Amino acid sequence: MKRTLHVAALLTAAGAAYFAWTGSTFAQAPPANPQAKGKQQAKGGSAGTESGWAAFQTRCMGCHGNAAVPAAQSPEQIRQMTPERIYAALTTGSMKTQGDALSEDQRRMLATFMSARPLGSLAEGSAANMPNHCASNPPMTDPAAGPAWNGWGVDTSNARFQSAKNAGLTAAQVPNLKLKWAFGVPTGLSAYNQPTIVSGRVFLGTDTGYVYSLDAKTGCVYWSFQTKAAVRGALSVGPVKGKGSTKYGVFFGDFRTYVYGLDAQTGQQIWSSRADDHFIARITAAPIFHDGKVYVPVSSSEEFQAGNPDYACCTSRGSVVAFDASNGERLWKTYVMDEPKPTRKNSKGVQLYAPAGGSVWNSPTIDTKLNAIYFGTGDAETEPAAKTSDAVMALDLKTGKELWHYQIQENDAFMGGCGPNNKSENCPVNPGPDLDIGNSPILKTMPDGKRILLTAAKDGRVFALDPDKKGALLWMTNAAPPPPPGATGFARLGGIVWGGAADDRNVYYGLGSGGMSALKLTTGEKVWYTPLAKDTPRVNNAAAVSAIPGVAFVAGSDGVLHALSTTDGKIIWEYNTARDFDTVNKVPAKGGAINSIGPTIVNGMVFIGSGYAVSGGNFGNVLLAFSLE
Repeated sequence: MKRTLHVAALLTAAGAAYFAWTGSTFAQAPPANPQAKGKQQAKGGSAGTESGWAAFQTRCMGCHGNAAVPAAQSPEQIRQMTPERIYAALTTGSMKTQGDALSEDQRRMLATFMSARPLGSLAEGSAANMPNHCASNPPMTDPAAGPAWNGWGVDTSNARFQSAKNAGLTAAQVPNLKLKWAFGVPTGLSAYNQPTIVSGRVFLGTDTGYVYSLDAKTGCVYWSFQTKAAVRGALSVGPVKGKGSTKYGVFFGDFRTYVYGLDAQTGQQIWSSRADDHFIARITAAPIFHDGKVYVPVSSSEEFQAGNPDYACCTSRGSVVAFDASNGERLWKTYVMDEPKPTRKNSKGVQLYAPAGGSVWNSPTIDTKLNAIYFGTGDAETEPAAKTSDAVMALDLKTGKELWHYQIQENDAFMGGCGPNNKSENCPVNPGPDLDIGNSPILKTMPDGKRILLTAAKDGRVFALDPDKKGALLWMTNAAPPPPPGATGFARLGGIVWGGAADDRNVYYGLGSGGMSALKLTTGEKVWYTPLAKDTPRVNNAAAVSAIPGVAFVAGSDGVLHALSTTDGKIIWEYNTARDFDTVNKVPAKGGAINSIGPTIVNGMVFIGSGYAVSGGNFGNVLLAFSLE
């Protein structure tokens, strides 16, 4: 599907104070290096994709979004532009003066962040340009009838545990895994969409805004679909009604908060809706499909860098939105906190607001017994921090009404860019520790029939709640050792970011400090801990864990995928993905850091993407498939 952007004509009143989005031929952005074979792997760091928000605030928001400069286009209007148009304005257009003050990396990342897709991705990503088309497109089998990893956590419990039958892979066989095929994402920078495997097909979103359907065994491509922005998290597949020949839909959201339902067989769009209209809102985590409905978590980039005194901080807030899976009708929307209201003006006369924050960074969990939906929330951006920040929330599945919440950290008002070197009035007076709950709650039934709901924090604390007693605390323990000296980023906190996996005995969490811990479900007692970054203390294993009987998999920021014995934590297999790959679609590709996602294991195969151009991670643009063959 192609889309056309309708761009406003060049404004003249504000001169160099705003972007000229139309006019002369676009400047051609120099090719990025990460995919070029034989060259040093590019890194994220200060030039990571999230840094574009800081550059936009510093150089652009004095006018764009400022009511005192009405001629300047709004940030929301700029978000609708292609990265090429934004890059042209910074290099050859009326914003060249401002663009000249930025480095080349900053210009590229500003264009990438604001458009929510990399430069060059529109032209190169279509499956029509790929040589490995599948010879035919046979009718899909029922996704629920065979081995599958559907959505984020295999099923609606988000335990991320694949049964022996559906895994088709035993602990004894894991050491024999070999790379079967690799698929390259044209112009991709981050492979942060976890592959969904149903009906013998791979459904993959990308940071370039393309969604692909591939054959799981060979990697041949059935179709591609072009969205409006990057697609992160994971895709969910389920039946739809009343859409003619369409039997199954594939559902996901993008970085502009558009939500899509496609025909899973053909890739044709069934519907599209929008989950939020805040210009910096995004869908980071995977929507979840259940009983004909799609539940969508909404997050925001606002906290990344809102300490700029020219920015009207802060107005975004997390939410969960329910849609009808067959037609995209919005059924309900529940915000994490109350609507922001004006509080005061800073010394520059910029109006400030509160409350704000509470992004939902994780895929919700469904409780069919209580007809409830559970999810974790992020920190607050403003003081005082709302009681529903850094919390597990429970909503009524039908209405979205709050049932209860359990807060794991009080007074956590956090803002990126604030600290000793930035005393901006936009910053919290008493900054919090930044302990968002980024991981999906895990719902488990114990052997004795008792149920528990597990969640974890970025400092390593794990909480077991009683879902049948409105989230009453059962136990709490810390799974993480102290972070190593010199640790930064996720490793500085030492704890748990994107989540764990649970079997019937233990829960397994990868750690930001590098390593994995196993805890008893019944008591929280630590069963074992295995360090995975002994010689490189800056490596983290904050990515989500995936498990099969006897094995827990976790990847790291160094690009290494590990398989550990669930019995004693011993490493039984490793694979370094941070290298060049020959791909089935002939796209130059290499792996990099792995963060957020975990591997998906289905029918004797293991799938994982490599590359994470966020928070200092190495770029990468490859999907890897392993098997015993």
